[in-house]
Amino acid sequence: MPARRRVDPAAGEQALAAWEAAQSGAAGGAPEVSRSQLATAVRYLLEDLVERAPGRSVEVRIPPYAAAQVVEGPRHTRGTPTNVVETDPQTWLALATGRTTWAEATASGAVRASGQRADLTAYLPLR
Repeated sequence: MPARRRVDPAAGEQALAAWEAAQSGAAGGAPEVSRSQLATAVRYLLEDLVERAPGRSVEVRIPPYAAAQVVEGPRHTRGTPTNVVETDPQTWLALATGRTTWAEATASGAVRASGQRADLTAYLPLR
């Protein structure tokens, strides 16, 4: 059974469109994305990842907005997970939308990934 969405798809698409418009017009003075829109876009695309890579072997953290467990394999239940991916909201959205690659983000240090299953290359971009 697929995970239940918490973010309304219409609100998620709207927040994502606002973020993408801000990225496209970053130098041209496009309106900045509100904290609420950024949080909604992050959570919305993380829910897409949960649907694409169901499981509980990797914890994906995008502080301060969201965290989720994804990817099939041994389930993590207590203490610090052995497979963790952590990044900031802007990098997460860039990865999920294809504006940057997993290799670029990990090489730059924008993504911190630890554990054998913590490579999300096979699941990204989501769009």
